[in-house]
Amino acid sequence: MNWLKRFISPPQSNFPELLVQHGEYAVASVEALLDYLKKPGTKRSVQARKTEKHADEIQRILIHELEDTFVTPIDREDIFALSRAIDNFIDYVYDTVAELEIFELTPSEAMKTIADLLLEMANELHLAVQRLFDHPRVANDHARRIKGIENRVETAYRHSIVDLFSGPEDSAHIMEMLKSREVLRHMSNASDQGDQAADIILDIGIKWS
Repeated sequence: MNWLKRFISPPQSNFPELLVQHGEYAVASVEALLDYLKKPGTKRSVQARKTEKHADEIQRILIHELEDTFVTPIDREDIFALSRAIDNFIDYVYDTVAELEIFELTPSEAMKTIADLLLEMANELHLAVQRLFDHPRVANDHARRIKGIENRVETAYRHSIVDLFSGPEDSAHIMEMLKSREVLRHMSNASDQGDQAADIILDIGIKWS
């Protein structure tokens, strides 16, 4: 009978708070990346890993809440998709740190430029989920800014790839180029996930209008 009780008197959901927490970890993940880019080291990569694990825990809690809640403030599919996009963003940001460390790469100026854009994107995403339930039109404004930032990331990414492969010197240099390309690709993938989160937020706004 517990399930029937929950259906008749559904508990107060905390999905807004969970999504806001996820947004906070999106910001923290890029801040950890920027810290690593400024001064690579094990201590900073460990911090990036902790941030990613905490974000994973938030998503696990959110999924558990979805499974146990019959009535959600917005479509459950949208809540899940948005949380997944945010989590994927965080994962790709952490993968950037992990591969920089594994490949023992010296961060490039292009990586720092894209990381700054990712931080701007994460801040806009955090603001969007803060406004999503009470002020969806304001959330949509932030989502549009995210999409504009994604375009800037892709432009920076393409230019960085062109510069990266502009003049291989020897086999060792070629290997470094290939490793750098993988790292840059993770950053581009993170931006794509931020863009996907923005699309979900805009879709939610359309449903509410």
